[in-house]
Parts: sequence; C-alpha cells; structure tokens
Amino acid sequence: MNRQAVKATERNTIRMACGALILSTAGVLVGCQEKAAEPTQKVVYTGPTIETSNVTTLFSDSARLQGRLTAVVEHTFENGDLVYPKGMNIVFYAKDGTTVVNTLRGNYAKYTRAENVYFVRGDVRVRNEQKQQGMRSEELYYDRPRARIYTNKFVRVETPTEILTGHGLEANEDFSRYKILKPEGVFTIDQSQAPADSVKP
Repeated sequence: MNRQAVKATERNTIRMACGALILSTAGVLVGCQEKAAEPTQKVVYTGPTIETSNVTTLFSDSARLQGRLTAVVEHTFENGDLVYPKGMNIVFYAKDGTTVVNTLRGNYAKYTRAENVYFVRGDVRVRNEQKQQGMRSEELYYDRPRARIYTNKFVRVETPTEILTGHGLEANEDFSRYKILKPEGVFTIDQSQAPADSVKP
C-alpha cells in the first residue's frame, strides 16, 4: 500500500470516528431532552377543603324561617358540594316559622350544589308531626327548589290507621301528601295497640 492510500485510509477512519462521536453526542442530547420532556405527574386533592363541627344551617324565604339543618360534621368541597358523614337532621317549619311540620333524618347525606339536591342514606326517616304519619327507607332525595322528596327504594309508610309498603315514593316537602309508586301491602293498625316499630324521628 502506498503512502497516499494509507493517508486516505487514515482520513476515512478519522472521519468515521468523528461521525460516530457526533452521533453519540447527539444521542445523549436527545436522550436528555426526552427525559426532561417527561411531564411531572400532579397529585390532585379531591377531598374536603373545610371541616365544620356542630353545624346549623337555616333555610328561609323572604325572611321567613322554613327549615333548620343540623349535623355533627360538615365537609365542604371546592365545588360547593357538602357532605355530612355522620348524618344530618332537617326540621321543616310552618308559615309562622316556629311550628314544626315535618322532620327528615339519615345516617349520611350529601348536598350537590349544582342541582340544589340533598341525597340522604342509611335509616332514613321522614315524619309529618301534624298528621302523625311517617316514612322509612334506606335512601331518599330532597329537592329543595321543587320542595319535593322522592326515592326508588323500598319504603314503609305509617299513618295513624295503617301501614303501607312498596318500592318508590314521591311526596311533597312536608310529607302531607305522598304516592307509593309500586304498592306491595297495606296493613290495618289496631288502634288499641301502638306498633312496636313506629316511624319516629
């Protein structure tokens, strides 16, 4: 091999080595950029922002007291929803703002601000004090704007003269009028004996 051929071979070897070095460096840079471009996973907190104990909330219209909600604990969320993990109790008043008309209670409740509706669950009881009639169920919705309560679960309604059972119920806010959607049974109450499991708050 002559000197020119050797020099040409050396030059080609040097070019190849430089090319490999440049590619290797570029690969490292690209790898670093890919690692830097990886998004950091954010942890989003979805729990309550405020916890309040021994809550009392008043419902009123034109300065007239309509109802009073009490709860041991209230959780407030960022979107305005409220949760009552230890249950709640609502007392509804007559037009004078002092006479109790109806009560509603449950072991758990959630208020959805967007719909202005309360969802109540666990040993739910409603009782109209004036008519002495009440209802028991495991779930219930209270629609404040429409002054309406409803459920699609099993219900037991008790009046001074009879006990009615069925699935699904719609009623007005004070439970003076109601309708069982799928009636299942009607039992007459013996007036001389009070039922052992009367629907009481």
